[in-house]
Amino acid sequence: MRLIFGIALLLLAAIVGICSVIAKRSGKPMGPTACIMLLCLILPMIGNAVIILSGDRLISTIGAYTYYLGMDFAIAGMLHFTVTYCRIKWPSALMRNLIYAVFLADVIQLLLNPVYHHAFELIPVQVDGFDYYKLNPFLGQTFHRVVDYGILAGIIAILTVKVIRSPRLQTERYSVILISSLLVTAWETAYIFSGTPIDRSMLGFGVFGLLIFYFSLYYRPMRLLDRMLGGVVSEQQDAIFFFDANQKCLWMNRAGHELLGLTEEETEKAGNELSRKFGNRHPGEESWSDQVILETEDGEHICQLSKRPLIDNRRRVNGFYISVRDDTDEQREMERQLYNARHDQLTGLYNRDYLYERTKELLAGYPDEEFLVVYADISNFKMINDIYGYAFGDFALQRVASWVEEDLPERSVCGRLGGDTFGVCLPARGFNQQRVEAKLEDFLVNDGTSTHHLLIHLGVYRITDREIDISVMYDRAHMAVSTIKDQVHIITAWYDESMREQVLRNRQITNELKDALVNGQIRPWLQPIVDRDGKTIGAEALVRWIHPIEGVRPPESFIPVLERNGMIADLDLFIWRSCCRILQRWQEKGDSRFISVNISPKDFQFLDVGGELKNMVQEYGIDVKKLRIEITETVMMSNADKRMEILNELREFGFIIEMDDFGSGYSSLNMLKDMPVDVLKIDMAFLRKTDSGGRGQTIVREIITLARELGITSLTEGVETEEQYGKLLDMGCQLYQGYYFAKPMPLEEFEKQYGVAG
Repeated sequence: MRLIFGIALLLLAAIVGICSVIAKRSGKPMGPTACIMLLCLILPMIGNAVIILSGDRLISTIGAYTYYLGMDFAIAGMLHFTVTYCRIKWPSALMRNLIYAVFLADVIQLLLNPVYHHAFELIPVQVDGFDYYKLNPFLGQTFHRVVDYGILAGIIAILTVKVIRSPRLQTERYSVILISSLLVTAWETAYIFSGTPIDRSMLGFGVFGLLIFYFSLYYRPMRLLDRMLGGVVSEQQDAIFFFDANQKCLWMNRAGHELLGLTEEETEKAGNELSRKFGNRHPGEESWSDQVILETEDGEHICQLSKRPLIDNRRRVNGFYISVRDDTDEQREMERQLYNARHDQLTGLYNRDYLYERTKELLAGYPDEEFLVVYADISNFKMINDIYGYAFGDFALQRVASWVEEDLPERSVCGRLGGDTFGVCLPARGFNQQRVEAKLEDFLVNDGTSTHHLLIHLGVYRITDREIDISVMYDRAHMAVSTIKDQVHIITAWYDESMREQVLRNRQITNELKDALVNGQIRPWLQPIVDRDGKTIGAEALVRWIHPIEGVRPPESFIPVLERNGMIADLDLFIWRSCCRILQRWQEKGDSRFISVNISPKDFQFLDVGGELKNMVQEYGIDVKKLRIEITETVMMSNADKRMEILNELREFGFIIEMDDFGSGYSSLNMLKDMPVDVLKIDMAFLRKTDSGGRGQTIVREIITLARELGITSLTEGVETEEQYGKLLDMGCQLYQGYYFAKPMPLEEFEKQYGVAG
């Protein structure tokens, strides 16, 4: 019996050793930890087997030390495994080190037993007729058992907590290890108190090791998983039906019962009911998927039907399952998102990108038909929002969208290009310009409380080149409408190549401006300003572009371009600084003439006008009154309060403010009472030969009188004849400017002609 037990123990240790190698090579996260645990269990098993099989004192003593020291390693390995397997974090590194220090102390005191004989001794006894050496414990052995049982109690406590607190899916694996630990502990304890010479509990250690190997690396709670997965399938919203190889329905979930209206007892009828409801689809095919429209009492439902085979672990088909998913909400949500991605939210028309796409499809579908692209633009729409509010503005856009859409002929598409602009592509034969313009001449918007006449301009591009990008077609229509943007009585403009050439020309001007400023091509020319005695007391700075190839570019060829793109601010800043340098040189030479510089409305958008001008006069050390600031009433057309504040600030600093073209606009007289103005520049157009009945002279006379009474200097520009000059003298005008005196001229010519001191 003793021999059989010893050999069985060695074989079990060998099996545990093989399992440790498999665990190491498994590649699983717990593999290395399980390997260490199994190797630690082998030591006490081998030590116990040596004691059982040997009748020699020395060999038995070696076995005893292997056995007892192995128990320390087994408990330490079990502690490491439990902490890792249960994912427990040590409260502190100090606590972990103290526990392993206790293990080390126990190992040391057991190794000192041959010297001090304080732990145990071996006593010879007879077992089954053979010599056997039994343990006689001393105080050191008691310490050894206290250490091992104490740590083992902690391990069991950890496993117990995990069993109680873990989800059911993990409880089984923790429970098996806990129960195994308790059984092995009880078996070992029974051996200690029984006085039996042979420790048979070591067989439990081997079995425990095999359980550790299996449950930590390979165990899957299949029954529990089956129940859980069955519950998941049962509660799914998709209707699911399982059929055997004979097409007999074996099971369906709750959604399946609701879909077909069948009870549990009527499960076998599912196949016929599915065929009746959805038709006999793809007979003979093992796998397929279809979208089906199902008519029900509450409307159409979009269903996704799928059939898939049921394959076992031997790759044999044991049946199939059918799933029915109601995709109605998802499909409608997808359609809603697709609609929103393609349509403008306010008007319901196509958005710009989808309009381009639909235009491309339209042209491809009718290659032989002539089409037009129309670009519609609402004039001064920002003013509508400012005056009537955004709600009225949105209503106006919706009304325009309705008009764009309502009279379209077949084979047309339309959309909102953005902001207050709309685009249409339609057959050329379907565009009746006269009828469209008649409608737009009196396009009123009334929301019940306010009424406003919308001014809508149209740009039309006849598609002659279908190879160009769709966006370019709409850009060309936009080019056309931009040519009449400020017109009231012209509604429609047709694109021609001259517009494209003008766009290219504008782009050239924009691209060349930076180098022109650096290379001295941009220069201030001066036009003299004289007093009543004909003495030149100052000049107005007028910009000229001396192009190396084209020669002198007139201001009207580039100023409007720079006004539109905002680069006028760069130009004006350059002219201001140039004039400051001129005035600095004049001042050093003792010349007291002034220079007037123009300020564009765009300067206020892109520059700190007040800060720039004040810094310049301080930088160059010039008399602030010598750099006069010339504005037009258009400067005040937007953000008037803020700009009025800037002009007041400049005037308080010492600048002289001039208002140009007074009387030619619509609101100058109204602004005059609030604006900080020192000089009124009167438009000479009032004294042209077209003046009937002398009304123009009367207006000029009254303006001069008004200026004098307000303490404002009057300056008439555009004086071309001696007769005009004489009339203005009689009216009391104080300053004059015009071709009668001199045309604008380069700085060098001005200084030479008017004798700038030097």
